[in-house]
Amino acid sequence: MKDRQNAIVCIFDARSPRITALQIHEWIYENLRLTEKDVRIIQIDGPGRRVFIKLNTSEQAQTIQQTTKGQLEFRHDKGELSIVQLELAGMGIRRIKIANLPPEVPDRIIRETLSTYGDVTEISEETWSKAYRYPVPNGIRIAVTRLKKHIPSHMAGNRVLISYEGQPPTCYVCNDIGHQYHECPRRRQINNQQNTQSQPSWVEVVTKRTMHPRTESAKNMTATKQVVPPSDPKEAPSKLPHRNEASPVQTTTVNTTLKGKARHQKTTGTTYK
Repeated sequence: MKDRQNAIVCIFDARSPRITALQIHEWIYENLRLTEKDVRIIQIDGPGRRVFIKLNTSEQAQTIQQTTKGQLEFRHDKGELSIVQLELAGMGIRRIKIANLPPEVPDRIIRETLSTYGDVTEISEETWSKAYRYPVPNGIRIAVTRLKKHIPSHMAGNRVLISYEGQPPTCYVCNDIGHQYHECPRRRQINNQQNTQSQPSWVEVVTKRTMHPRTESAKNMTATKQVVPPSDPKEAPSKLPHRNEASPVQTTTVNTTLKGKARHQKTTGTTYK
């Protein structure tokens, strides 16, 4: 017989008063907040005091089980409260493969770790087949377990890898079941925070453009315009020329011009005014 899939089972207290189908429908709507599109089948097992709710995906069933923490209350007509246990239906018995576990770890630790996910009935070691030279254990242990809820595909510490048929994906960022690394909402939140911190604001951009340091060429141009004082104080001029006084270069030029004119006047008899 094939196990149930994408379903959750609500187990009512056998000692509580009987409940009608209408009360069950209303209780599902009020406590689980499922829409008509979310629910595919509602199957009531009266003698077993169980209600099976088949959903569209296994992620929906897993979310309900995690949100309710596997337990809800039912209020009867006379005000009496009874506890309703919620479990993932159709988990059944699974052969769980455990890899990357050091051989020194005893089976007792495996039983204790997996006890929160189901009842472990048997643990054995997987061996290499006789086709290989050494038909010895290959480091993978098989734990036959009646599952109550899904197990993450990896665990911290020795980075133990766990796999079995029908196992949902596990995220390597937040270690939650039901989504993978590229779909992790926590990873997207971290990336958004990093992008916000790495991008400069418009104030920083404007400040860098208007108050940037001078370039090396500008520094060199400024340096060439500066007058270097003489190393020997005696070489410095004792008196700066007055603004109405001609510089030595200008005086030499004027005297040369006047002498040329006088020589030309003496030769040609031309008078210059």
